[in-house]
Amino acid sequence: MALYAELHRHLGGSVVPRVLWRYFQRSDADLATRFPEYSEFEEFYTKPRNTLDEYLELHTLVESVQTKDTLPYFIYRLIRGAYIFENLAYLELRYTPFLRTSDKLSQRQRIDQMADIVDIVGIASQVKEYPIVTSQILCMHSRLPYEVNKAIVELAAQKRQYVCAVDLAGGDAHYADRLDEFIELYAYARSLGLNTTGHLYETKEGCYPELLPYLMRIGHGIQIPLRCPELLGELASAGTCLEVCPTTYLKTGNLEDIRQLKVVFDRCFAAGVDIAICTDNAGLHNVRLPFEYENLLTYDIIGFAELQACQDAAFRHAFAWPYEQPPALLLNGLFQTATPDLADVDLKELQLVNRN
Repeated sequence: MALYAELHRHLGGSVVPRVLWRYFQRSDADLATRFPEYSEFEEFYTKPRNTLDEYLELHTLVESVQTKDTLPYFIYRLIRGAYIFENLAYLELRYTPFLRTSDKLSQRQRIDQMADIVDIVGIASQVKEYPIVTSQILCMHSRLPYEVNKAIVELAAQKRQYVCAVDLAGGDAHYADRLDEFIELYAYARSLGLNTTGHLYETKEGCYPELLPYLMRIGHGIQIPLRCPELLGELASAGTCLEVCPTTYLKTGNLEDIRQLKVVFDRCFAAGVDIAICTDNAGLHNVRLPFEYENLLTYDIIGFAELQACQDAAFRHAFAWPYEQPPALLLNGLFQTATPDLADVDLKELQLVNRN
């Protein structure tokens, strides 16, 4: 059985439609009334949007119900599905902790409550019957004040037992007016020894080469090979990995056809830039990671050798994977240790074992 690593999954977009709809029916009368039938909700929740900003508005629907009290409910179902249906051995969950705090509190109180949110997510992610290595990426947000984003970076440094990196989210088209601020925050994060990734070069409006030196991985980054291929050599030299989420670009209107990604993969492979294939928002898309793999193969965007390279790259660039090898190599080593060499086994002894 193959085991996979998922490096780019948002907590807000990870809830599959059926689980979210059932929660509304049981716990939220307003939303239950708005979506009385599941089929109607699924169509609304998973349909493509015209722009990234329109798409991101859906996150607010889930963020409003992911509270201190309900997060364990959603995370348990997320971990269960990831283990049973996706064969995940490793999962990084990313989210903005400030947006899970109570909006009835002051900004200072909400900043203080973020630590509780990180602890709740960390503890809820450790499900014994579904053993997945998990870690959190805390997202700064383009629409949050500097003070909140700085507090998110500092919280990530304080909660290293649960947090492996910081990110910047909220739509890359909105960074321009605050670019110096985000550069400062990323430099601060690196000075604290934090790993870094960031939503960048996802859209044509989100191309900021000034941020590239501060990022160890890039969330999406598809506009680099599409529009700025001259930067690929720099990424290869730095060992920067792109977190490519194929279905996302169709849902956000960034690409019209998934086959446009062939240029992305071909140019990255040619330049020696690693790609990790991810889901981004598996719930919003109603897809799972193996489907992303199958889709890329079906449309001849990549072959099996390139798929294996991307799967290996995901473990190699995983911020909190505790082993030097991916699971397949670890299992091979285990089997080789556990299986005797038949050349060294006495035939009569082997017959006796088989008879018993």
